[in-house]
Amino acid sequence: MHRSRIGVVLIDHPPESYDAAAAFWAGARGSERGPDGPPAENPYESLDRLPGGVMLELQRLGPGTPPRVHLDLETDDVPAEVARVVALGARVVEEHESYTVLADPGGVPFCVVPVQRAEDFERHATTWP
Repeated sequence: MHRSRIGVVLIDHPPESYDAAAAFWAGARGSERGPDGPPAENPYESLDRLPGGVMLELQRLGPGTPPRVHLDLETDDVPAEVARVVALGARVVEEHESYTVLADPGGVPFCVVPVQRAEDFERHATTWP
C-alpha cells in the first residue's frame, strides 16, 4: 500500500524565454516573484499554491529545450507509484536516484518524486492497494 497525489504543476521554459514567461505566469496567478528570480544554480521558482495544496512552479530548462507544462506525482513509495502508472500505460524515460521521469501514453512527460511537502501530503494523497 502506498499513497500519491499530483503535488506540483511545473511550467518549463529554456533560459531564452524563462524571464518573460516567469513574469507572465506570476502576473497571471497574482503571485509575487523575488526581485531577481531564482539563482542560476537553482532551476525552480515557486509561485502560490493552487487548491488542494498543489504547488505551481516555474522551471528553467536547458538551452534549446521546448517550453512545456509537466506534473510531478508526489509519493511515499517511488518504485510502487512508478509500477502503478506503468501498468496504466506510462513508460519510463529516465531513472534518477530519487525520482523517475516518465511519459504518458501520448508522450507528455511527468515525474514521480518523493514527498516534497509532508505537512499536507497525507490530507490530499490517494491511498493505493
